[in-house]
Amino acid sequence: MRATIHSHASGRFSVSITCEVPEFQPLPKTYESIGIDLGITDFAILSDGRKVDNQRFTAKMAKNLARAQRKLSRRYEQAKKDSRDVRDCTNYQKQRRKVARLREKVAFQREDFLHKLTTAFIRQYDVICVEDLNTKGMLKNHKLAKAIRDVSWSSFVQKLTYKAKWYGRELVKINRFFPSSQLCHVCGHRDGKKPLAIREWVCSSCHTTLDRDINASRNILAGRRITPFRSNPTVGTTELAY
Repeated sequence: MRATIHSHASGRFSVSITCEVPEFQPLPKTYESIGIDLGITDFAILSDGRKVDNQRFTAKMAKNLARAQRKLSRRYEQAKKDSRDVRDCTNYQKQRRKVARLREKVAFQREDFLHKLTTAFIRQYDVICVEDLNTKGMLKNHKLAKAIRDVSWSSFVQKLTYKAKWYGRELVKINRFFPSSQLCHVCGHRDGKKPLAIREWVCSSCHTTLDRDINASRNILAGRRITPFRSNPTVGTTELAY
């Protein structure tokens, strides 16, 4: 067993302990599958019609964080004006730790939310289907970058991946080029790309009124059954190839 002590910018200390543990036992079969479409307005839209609200942890803390950072900036400028090293300025260091604690609180809230949500999915479903999003590429969109970082899609999928491996579940990653939002989940007709502003549309073939996100999640679930695949059993994940 090995222990490592970490010192954090907020002044908090933590201890990480590495030790051997027994292998996780697979969870009982539920014979249930789910498709998940990840979004910003709603964090997750499920193929059964349910929607998981986006908690917006950073946005909720933004006002307090901005106020604390302005105060920190003023104390930095005052120290600079007085030709003092900020490491020796007690008030500056107190404010620096306060800012760090606010950031840390947001990170803890997000981690807690993601862990509880992924554990609930793993317990409830044998097969979980998600889209393999190009998060790094999407972050280049400066209008959405802040919101994308706040929802932490990559962390969500990462947690699903290792928990699926631990508990004998299957995580299916649908190729990012699969047109999940363009296909009608009822008849399979492809209506083409649509602007993000269009949240609901009527299929030109079967005339079904479709919710953009729920329709996408149902196509993501159906995607694992209608396409060839390659399996990667080392991570408990199946990646669909197109």
